[in-house]
Amino acid sequence: MTDETKAAKPKEKVYSESEIVAKLQSDLPHWRYENGWIRRKYKTHGWKSTLMVINTVGHLAEAAWHHPDLKASYAWVEVLLQNHAAKGITDKDFELARKIESVVQWQPGKEAGSLEGTPQTDQRFAYVKYDD
Repeated sequence: MTDETKAAKPKEKVYSESEIVAKLQSDLPHWRYENGWIRRKYKTHGWKSTLMVINTVGHLAEAAWHHPDLKASYAWVEVLLQNHAAKGITDKDFELARKIESVVQWQPGKEAGSLEGTPQTDQRFAYVKYDD
């Protein structure tokens, strides 16, 4: 990026804490704001599912060119978003959070179509612990 391109690029809006909390309450109710990050913990049924969530988030973040911090353990993944360049929470954080939420929480068995989703009656195939 040249100096001219950098100068022409408008500065991203950094949201205030009250704006962040309001946007999360209305658009991303399972996310929270804490210590300068918007964050969400996804519970899984085990290590294999945890790795799949991490890889999903990684794919979406790389495609969006906006990279979260991740924390993980055997049966959970926490996603933390903050726009490092802007030093705060911007539209990039909210947009990526919505995309992550829609993909990780997708339950094909609840939609019309031939995709049935993972069997809920057999814990060997359990995946994410969905919110609903």
